[in-house]
Amino acid sequence: MSEQLQLGIGTRLQHTQYGPGVIVGIRYATYLISFINHGLKEIDKNDDKLEEIIPENVTEEIESHSEIENSLLKILKLWGGFSEIVPLGDKWNKGMMLLQPFDKTLKPKEIPVEDFFHKIVMLRDRLRVLEQQINAHKKLTDEDKVNLQQYITRCYGSLTTFNVLFRNKEQYFVGEKNANTD
Repeated sequence: MSEQLQLGIGTRLQHTQYGPGVIVGIRYATYLISFINHGLKEIDKNDDKLEEIIPENVTEEIESHSEIENSLLKILKLWGGFSEIVPLGDKWNKGMMLLQPFDKTLKPKEIPVEDFFHKIVMLRDRLRVLEQQINAHKKLTDEDKVNLQQYITRCYGSLTTFNVLFRNKEQYFVGEKNANTD
């Protein structure tokens, strides 16, 4: 695909590496795609390996998966979004964060790494829901949507410090500088 696809949530796609999938989220430069055999992946809109599936070429298997995914998406939207299972890096399991004030007379604060990581993942999920609400908003102009998406992308960039906590690199936060790498 040489030109950037401008597709909506629910569009069925074929990726030469990941196979068939459905767009479940849209960002400024990427699609969040649920692939039948590879789960959730963030793919650049300019990815040459991505192709829209034309309805006449849809197989029975893709159609049935698509119907299930559409049903799940409706349920998830009713419950205010979804949260994928994001594993903490093994070296951080049962770890403790220590926030030590410069003034040694003050008591430090200890926080289990798992609790902190859970808060980071919740923040990411809420940013994703915000992105979806921006993209689906009927009164915002395309320019407004792009501006808000760029701001959210910068928020992701600010959170890249916490990528060290994630077990899987594909679940890392990505800011503007790395948005087109894959």
